Amino acid sequence: QVPLVESGGGSVQVGGSLTLSCGTSLDMTSSYCMGWFRQAPGKEREAVAIIHLTGLRTIYADAVKGRFTISRNNAKNTVDLQINSLKPDDTAMYYCARRRSLTSSRVACSLSRNDYTYWGQGTQVTALS
Repeated sequence: QVPLVESGGGSVQVGGSLTLSCGTSLDMTSSYCMGWFRQAPGKEREAVAIIHLTGLRTIYADAVKGRFTISRNNAKNTVDLQINSLKPDDTAMYYCARRRSLTSSRVACSLSRNDYTYWGQGTQVTALS
């Protein structure tokens, strides 16, 4: 059973918007870091945006600051990624991930993929030019 399930990917015109959602049966009520990574063909998987599930502190990759917003949706029990002003370089498979170990809300969440244990199968985002 896949612990995290992504949805919302698709093909969107450059400059457009879309929202990705990550649903999970894992605990989302404790002090975990959870977020989104992406991997383009021929490139390494990189962090996009991470949120602390209780402290709600967020951290973003420089390439997406000001355009992407990560949030926790309590009604749907998901972590969502709002993507605006889509660029060609945003084209990638987007993965949701959660750390296995707890993180203090006073500490910034890690952006290293090696620190995240649980992963989804990914959802494709393609920017059309």
